[in-house]
Amino acid sequence: MCLGIPMKILEINQFMARCEAKGIERDVSLFMLQDESVNIGDYVVVHVGYAIQKVSETEAETAWQIYDEMLSLEDQASAGEHLSEKDNA
Repeated sequence: MCLGIPMKILEINQFMARCEAKGIERDVSLFMLQDESVNIGDYVVVHVGYAIQKVSETEAETAWQIYDEMLSLEDQASAGEHLSEKDNA
């Protein structure tokens, strides 16, 4: 499964932007959004190094809440698998 990650634009240099999410920075191509107005401080959805959609800060925060819930559930499931493996040993 592929996910687009919401990131905040920190810097723009023509069709490239330095973006940040959860303390991680990446260089992102803005080429696919060349017909939209994007500015420093805006949020974009990034997929395989390309900004594919501009989103509001609220939409970005909502997406991260959902991703955090998914990761938490995955961690819980992994912990449960490890416990059952120990019980079977």
